[in-house]
Amino acid sequence: MADVKINDNGPYVISGDVTIVDAEGNKFSWTGSAAALCRCGQSDNKPFCDGTHRKVGFSSEPRPE
Repeated sequence: MADVKINDNGPYVISGDVTIVDAEGNKFSWTGSAAALCRCGQSDNKPFCDGTHRKVGFSSEPRPE
C-alpha cells in the first residue's frame, strides 16, 4: 500500500509500494522509499519535485472537507 502526503506549499510525497507511470504507461525510473511529485508545474525534473515551488512562491494548503 502507498501513502500520499500533500505538503503545504510543496510536493506530493508518495511512500510505499508504488509504480509511477506516464499517460502512455511508460514507467519512470526512481529509487528509494519515497518520491516527491511536483504540484507547482515549474520543476525542471517533472514529474518529480526539484524545489522550484519555493522560488516561484507556490501556495496551496488543501484540507479535507
